[in-house]
Amino acid sequence: MIAAERFERAAVLGVAVAEETRRLLRLHLTPAAVGDDGKVVVDVPYPDAAVVTALLDVAADCFGERGDSVEEVRQAALRTLLQLADLDDTSRLNASR
Repeated sequence: MIAAERFERAAVLGVAVAEETRRLLRLHLTPAAVGDDGKVVVDVPYPDAAVVTALLDVAADCFGERGDSVEEVRQAALRTLLQLADLDDTSRLNASR
């Protein structure tokens, strides 16, 4: 397998991970709490929470995210995944998609 093909496959996998994360978050978005800092808090119940955690851990490892705690690393990975899934701070996970 040539390098270009490996990069293409990795890109497809990255988009798939981002889309699955978005789908799971959107599924559990309502009702969502908005924190004092304006961040949306989404409660994802088990077993979907286990999937989201695994996706964030894989993404953090792939993106080389760093932080003082596991939670900070996962939050950084989530921000990157949401950017890949074409989401921004005002999109409410692009509910219209």
